[in-house]
Amino acid sequence: MISGVKRLLLFAVIATFGMSGVAQAADGVPGVDVSNWTGDIDWASVASGGGKFAFVQATEGTNYLNPSFDAQYGGAADAGLIRGAYHFAQPHESNGAAQADYFLQNGGNWVADGLTLPGVLDIEDNPYKDKNGKNSCYGLSTADMVTWIKDFTTKYQQATGRHAIIYTTTSWWRTCTGNSGKFAANPLWLARWGGDPGELPKSWKKHTFWQSAEKGTLAGGQNSFNGSESQLKELANPPAKATVSGTAKSRTTYTITVANTGPHPLKDVKISGRTFGGQRVVWARGCKFSGTALKCEVKEVPRNHKVTFTIKTRPSRSKGTVGINVTVGPVKLTLKAR
Repeated sequence: MISGVKRLLLFAVIATFGMSGVAQAADGVPGVDVSNWTGDIDWASVASGGGKFAFVQATEGTNYLNPSFDAQYGGAADAGLIRGAYHFAQPHESNGAAQADYFLQNGGNWVADGLTLPGVLDIEDNPYKDKNGKNSCYGLSTADMVTWIKDFTTKYQQATGRHAIIYTTTSWWRTCTGNSGKFAANPLWLARWGGDPGELPKSWKKHTFWQSAEKGTLAGGQNSFNGSESQLKELANPPAKATVSGTAKSRTTYTITVANTGPHPLKDVKISGRTFGGQRVVWARGCKFSGTALKCEVKEVPRNHKVTFTIKTRPSRSKGTVGINVTVGPVKLTLKAR
């Protein structure tokens, strides 16, 4: 802060660039979901029948592994299908982070191979009421269920850079989460058997996947992706994503931060800037500068990492608005103070 009668106006600017959202389409892309109960699968037949993707159960709770997972998951990929793994939640047995860890270690990890969809949290009506004595919500309150889901999805996002897909029904979501609206960032895989998806849970304005039938012409459950095949491929392997922010800390000090908020390393990040208001750059570690111009380069910003540059300037006057215009990829920021 500047002392005396002068007042500093701080401008912090944040912008994001990268992956576009999944657009809706009139006709969905067909796919299937399978588990050990499905048995042996003729994946070539699924592909020739029009199937483009498959979800395969990997885990349940923290003590069940699908014994057919490797064969089913690998078979789907060998047939040219985009595949993803899902975890059947048992919220009464352990916390969400623990079950996310178990899932990640046993088939649920996302890899950038162009064939792998984000992992799925299958959270639905308790099918073991007679065995575990719990109600449809596994004995959890709505607040505790929201916390459980948040713990799972946060752990998964931190580990992979991807938002886990959530599989659920509208009725269960309303009853067991209080129709929470806190999970809009997670793609929705809606389960509703019938001719249309119907009303969605509060968190979502659109579904990404829809399970419309338990059985059909293809092996396993019958599903569709709400978009085009190219958008399905983008969901499996989205572009890099970054958040760029900047702050005018004083008339002579500015910071620019590039944070990798996506699933891939950021490569060859270039930052350019030019001061205004009668000032010149006098210091910027790791950057080249001359007069009013500034250029910085970063070879790589790993996933979940960020890099911050501090720029110091020397104004030619003590009053009036000063600042710097900054460009990082498609993002343009204006940082100013007076």
